Amino acid sequence: MSTTNNVVVLIRHGQSEWNEKNLFTGFKDPELTAKGREEAKLAAERLKKLGFVFDCAYTSALRRAQVTLDIVLEALDQKSIPIEKDQALNERDYGDLSGLNKDDARKKWGEEQVHIWRRSYDIPPPNGESLEMTAQRTLPYYNEQIKPKVLAGKKVLVAAHGNSLRSIIMQLEGLSGEEIVKKELDTGVPIIYELDSEGNPSLYPPVTNSSLSNCSNS
Repeated sequence: MSTTNNVVVLIRHGQSEWNEKNLFTGFKDPELTAKGREEAKLAAERLKKLGFVFDCAYTSALRRAQVTLDIVLEALDQKSIPIEKDQALNERDYGDLSGLNKDDARKKWGEEQVHIWRRSYDIPPPNGESLEMTAQRTLPYYNEQIKPKVLAGKKVLVAAHGNSLRSIIMQLEGLSGEEIVKKELDTGVPIIYELDSEGNPSLYPPVTNSSLSNCSNS
């Protein structure tokens, strides 16, 4: 059993229908695929084996994150804990790229330009958000709502999106904008941080998709 307090667990939603189709999603609200639901169940199995009993949970205003959280908590038999939903944790808004196939976007704007929009820290796509802009709404919410709960000794689960979670990880790990844009987050895989009394993190051994599969087969 895990007896550690001051823990925050971050989990990117399971695979969505638009992830499967290689579409820019952002603020759009597709459902999870069957694979995405299975990813959430496997994540719950891993957390159960580690003995996590959560005190509260946070998620975005988008269904793919909410459903992921619901599946995890149901599998853990912890659906009665308080849950806060807020658009501050939403995925980055991809603006004019939203709903487009990534290959089609490269054909329209050029591979280099689309790469800049996707992987630069501070350059947004047309009518959308950069990662920096995403962090400007995500981090105040994390620092004002989530972090105080963790520092008060709570175990907190956050189910959100690749770029809103990158914003939080950037702060937790002290990464630069250039470093965080290179960090890939697998769908449905928990990332576990223990915070000391000043909010400095230590990272649990990374959980990978292969370790989740091994967990389910053990």
